[in-house]
Amino acid sequence: MPLSITTEIIKELRDATGISVMQCKHALEEAEGDMKKALAILKKTSSDIALKKGSREVKDGAVTIKLKDLPAQAGKKAVLVSLLCETDFVARNEDFTTLLGKLADIALSKGLEKMKVLAKDLIDPIIQKTGENIQLGDAYEVSNKDKGYLGSYVHNNKIAVITSLEGGSAELARDIAMHIAAMKPEYITSEEITPDTKQTITEVFQKEIALIDKPEEIKKKILDGKIGTYFKEKTLSEQAFIKDSGETVGHLLQKNKAKIKEIRQCSV
Repeated sequence: MPLSITTEIIKELRDATGISVMQCKHALEEAEGDMKKALAILKKTSSDIALKKGSREVKDGAVTIKLKDLPAQAGKKAVLVSLLCETDFVARNEDFTTLLGKLADIALSKGLEKMKVLAKDLIDPIIQKTGENIQLGDAYEVSNKDKGYLGSYVHNNKIAVITSLEGGSAELARDIAMHIAAMKPEYITSEEITPDTKQTITEVFQKEIALIDKPEEIKKKILDGKIGTYFKEKTLSEQAFIKDSGETVGHLLQKNKAKIKEIRQCSV
């Protein structure tokens, strides 16, 4: 016989899923009061809703970083996970931010691949609750062993950076991560700038310089200056350090006998 659908059983299903009271009531009615069947119905409904919304553009979201110590004083491990949605309103929603934290916790404890496998079943119910398309964004893992340090920085849950240093200190690693979040360098050192990139930027500035009524040797100096300034502003080692404009990041690293091993970053 069908079980009686009481306020208490609706509340129990609501507490277990976080889905609206009316959706829980309808699921229980369809399941004739059977809690397990109602849960399965809600899961299928969430999946169907997620499928329908899957083509909608995700232009907003949030990002988080979580760290933990590795066993036997082997260093630290950090994960960076981003979750995407359609609006900033949902990005600030408690269910959304709780989901992001849960995904990061799983990535930290069980690894990125396991988190990715579990992500859909965790995301679909939140799509059902919020009415927006939600997708897993970038996800990175960084481990730092031996003589090195991990530093991380998150700005307004929109920009996140993990920096791994060889040498230096934990404070320096965090400072570099904060600098990267603020200054958004495209290269770590000038060696990373390809000939094709240099040629493209040169051609852009040549068009500007061609309009200047100056002798060719002056134009050449102006061109070299513009190219140099452009790449200096986009190269981490040559940027003025955000906390002390009197020295470059490259000099700061050299002074602290540190080298950058890895950088992972994401903005939403």
